[in-house]
Amino acid sequence: MAAREGSSHGLVRFTRLAEQIADDLRNRILVGDLSDGSELPIEEELRAMYPVSKPTLREAMRVLEAEGLVTVRRGSVGGAVVHRPTAEHVAYSLGLVLAGRKVDIGDIGIALRAVEPACAEACAQRADRNEVVVPVLKMLHERAIRAVGDLVEVTTLSRMFHEAIVELCGNESLSILAGALESLWSSHESTWANRDAKSVNIPRKERLHALGEHLTLIEQIADGDAAGARETALKHLEVSQGYPRAGERAGTVSPDAVRARFIERTS
Repeated sequence: MAAREGSSHGLVRFTRLAEQIADDLRNRILVGDLSDGSELPIEEELRAMYPVSKPTLREAMRVLEAEGLVTVRRGSVGGAVVHRPTAEHVAYSLGLVLAGRKVDIGDIGIALRAVEPACAEACAQRADRNEVVVPVLKMLHERAIRAVGDLVEVTTLSRMFHEAIVELCGNESLSILAGALESLWSSHESTWANRDAKSVNIPRKERLHALGEHLTLIEQIADGDAAGARETALKHLEVSQGYPRAGERAGTVSPDAVRARFIERTS
């Protein structure tokens, strides 16, 4: 790429060059030329590749950083770390849109009840489900059983179970879209569990029953019972989604919670 600055058009020219550089680097990230976790060349090397001013190059970096594709390190260390886009990026953008529209958390729950059962069904339809899906779900289930007395830990593992069903469904588009919703709901449940762990009294028997539904779902997926997995997933969500909202309004999507989870999952 040979983008050169001139004096014509002023700010428009500056912005256009920065966007061109961002476009080129973005494409390289997406096609894999720049791998996840790798470091971009230092500023001097980038300016050799893109002969523009420092402000123009830094504006391009700001564009990519705003998109979550790089993390720019300030100070003496400097440089930028590459991040391949994930469902977390979609969740972050979606969360900001929903927060801006003051959408209630319950709205996300309804959407999940429409898409997560489809993911469970897809898991059961995978020919390699017993090699790829079932071992992961069993591992998370066993960890959750051991942690059943710890509300924060068992909530975290339960959310990981639900997220795994979505991630392993075998359909990339469905996995990304549903994964964004799962991420937003997980931030809600995590906030609830950490805030109310000492005051919430969910009997051990009730917690084990909910985890028992996870086991039923694992067995149906292992057996290839797609219809059963879809039905079990829906019934489980209808009950389990009620816990974080017990006795209070669910509230609207929190941009702070969305950002905190995005940083946690992408750092």
